[in-house]
Amino acid sequence: MRSTNSIKNAIVAAIMNLITILIGFIAQKVFIQTLGTEYLGINGLFTNILSMLGIVELGLGSAIIYNLYEPIADGNKEKVKSLMLFYKTSYRVIASLITIIGLCIIPFLRYIIGQANINENIVYIYILFLIDIVASYLLTYKRSILYANQKMYIINLIHIGYLLILNITQMIILKLTHNFIFYLWIKIVCRFIENIVITVISNKMYSYIQEKNIKPIEKETKKGIFIKVKGLIYHKVSSFIVFGSDNIIISTFIGVRTVGLYSNYNLIIQTLSNMISQVFSSITASVGNLLIDGNEKKSYNIYKNMLFLDSWIFAFSSAGILCIIEPFIKLWIGKQFILPFAVLVVLIINFYMQGMRKTSNTFKEAAGIFYEDRYVPIIESLVNIIASIILVKLFGLTGVFIGTIISTGVVFFYSYPIFVYKPIFKRTYLQYIEDYIPYVVTAIISIIITYIIVSNIIVHNTIIQIIINLGIVLIVPNIIHLIFFFKSDELKYYISMLRNIINKKRKSKQ
Repeated sequence: MRSTNSIKNAIVAAIMNLITILIGFIAQKVFIQTLGTEYLGINGLFTNILSMLGIVELGLGSAIIYNLYEPIADGNKEKVKSLMLFYKTSYRVIASLITIIGLCIIPFLRYIIGQANINENIVYIYILFLIDIVASYLLTYKRSILYANQKMYIINLIHIGYLLILNITQMIILKLTHNFIFYLWIKIVCRFIENIVITVISNKMYSYIQEKNIKPIEKETKKGIFIKVKGLIYHKVSSFIVFGSDNIIISTFIGVRTVGLYSNYNLIIQTLSNMISQVFSSITASVGNLLIDGNEKKSYNIYKNMLFLDSWIFAFSSAGILCIIEPFIKLWIGKQFILPFAVLVVLIINFYMQGMRKTSNTFKEAAGIFYEDRYVPIIESLVNIIASIILVKLFGLTGVFIGTIISTGVVFFYSYPIFVYKPIFKRTYLQYIEDYIPYVVTAIISIIITYIIVSNIIVHNTIIQIIINLGIVLIVPNIIHLIFFFKSDELKYYISMLRNIINKKRKSKQ
């Protein structure tokens, strides 16, 4: 059942993202053509600023979902009801706090944005962004019971409907009116509709959560949640600084127009990253269910299999970004939107490093390890903010992302081996390094070889160049990985899984 749910969640996540990728790129092109780079920069900047307000959530959702795994597995509906009521009450408080803090930021907007050549009132635009993020907290708590029950594919299916309706409607409005305000209001309305649909489905599937006779959450459970939340506070603050501060630093030290240029690269990279992340987030609940069993050896084998797949996917994807992104941007929106090659290289290094965090993060969240490593994200965020500010002055846009790469080393060389690898699998620091080195070396070799081959095959038609580059990317990195790992247990595991799926399909047709 666990494997079935994981596969189902992963397949739906992949299909969802493939569909939304196309509509997302079309929407971005329409946005640039109708409103321009300045508005694109404002859009990206305000998204980053308001993602900061997610700190107020303090990781409460992750802590509650972790606490839902056991009562759901045990069929303890009373405890599930208590947790859901606590979740609902807490998120209403969080929505109120976000509103208050968001309004307090308004006086500082002009210092962050600087000069921006737009027609609409900046404060009004910001308030619309604020309304959107507050709306996301009002009904979102009902997602948690679907997530904890390994029904992430339902959330993904609803989200794809939301994205399709949102992007198509926004494109029509932009083409007809060229009005950024209407564009933002459509997003708010669609956000409310998405949350209402998820709420209705959750209520129908788990009708007992609507019962009135709900007992208050137990003191011991609440204490456990708050201990995890205390740890998650540090992680939330760090997450914003490391991943959410880039646009703010770029806008402050370089300019909001550069934020717009970077947004195009970020859209491509984040779209790909989100597509892969959906696969890993889809199996977090299954890993949480696995860890409840307490089988250390089985957990480690699953970890190794996931790490193998993690590295292969992100090495292959990194090669794809390096070889395809520039001709794609030329075809998509024009060569004037191409950034220096050095920026692309550091973005790819950062992409791979963030990707390699997926496996450890999946086990970390599933095991509820939030409090134990609470000081690590503070160190990571301080390194990031200091390094990025120093390096942006020396190397410009490239320096911002080098700062992020440097800070990520704190997680890889200290946090994961000490707080995830050792306590969950009872293995040493040296074994942790030995697990990672073959994958990193193979990734570097495959990416470099692929790029050298692509660089030596040049045609003057952009579409044909993309097709050639894509063909090389599909073949070369995968052949190199097969050569390096054809005898590995991890590859044998996935081949065996694939054979089982094929055999089941054959039997079902007979």
